[in-house]
Amino acid sequence: MLIGYMRVSKADGSQALDLQRDALLAAGVDPARLYEDHASGKRDDRPGLEACLKSLRSGDTLVAWKLDRLGRDLRHLINLAHGLTGRGVGLRVLAGEGATIDTTTPNGRLMFGVFAALAEFERELIVERTKAGLASARARGRHGGRPYKMTPAKLRLAQTAMGQRETGVGALCAELGITRQTLYRHVDPQGRLRPDGEKLLRHRHAGREQGLPAGAPRPDTGDRHV
Repeated sequence: MLIGYMRVSKADGSQALDLQRDALLAAGVDPARLYEDHASGKRDDRPGLEACLKSLRSGDTLVAWKLDRLGRDLRHLINLAHGLTGRGVGLRVLAGEGATIDTTTPNGRLMFGVFAALAEFERELIVERTKAGLASARARGRHGGRPYKMTPAKLRLAQTAMGQRETGVGALCAELGITRQTLYRHVDPQGRLRPDGEKLLRHRHAGREQGLPAGAPRPDTGDRHV
């Protein structure tokens, strides 16, 4: 059985499904077996596609007008097609760059294998470039990660404020731009330093002794923006 899927990006009526519907009907899809979405292809929540995939049974073929109507990107398409194949469901694309894909035929499976190889190649390139970029940044003294949220100056203010009975913890955290969890990891309710607070100040002093410039990366205290 042929099951058709259609999608347009906008839900405001400015885009129509007529072209896709006509192509799917011409390919032999029953009008009652058509599913549709009015949503961006990058969205995960596409109820039409979810319903379409749930309706597929072994021996069925999912038919789409173009590849970009189905997937968010090439990798998503590869995973989708592999999932269909595992269920005994075929995939057929009618137009565009993917028009040679029909996983119910040997030639179609071959072409899909080429797409899968390209997707894997793309993934490996991204990983390689990311590693090279991080290594280059580290060599220049730059370290990735989120910026520190607790600073020595904020810590000193927190110590002083926590030692006063009238201090409201919620107001103090809002003033310093930190969470209660962050505050209590560095000081106790009486304003005494805890291990993370001691570590932060110790590294600050160590940095001064080593002559590190202002803004230089500090050793990790584990306290970063969330």
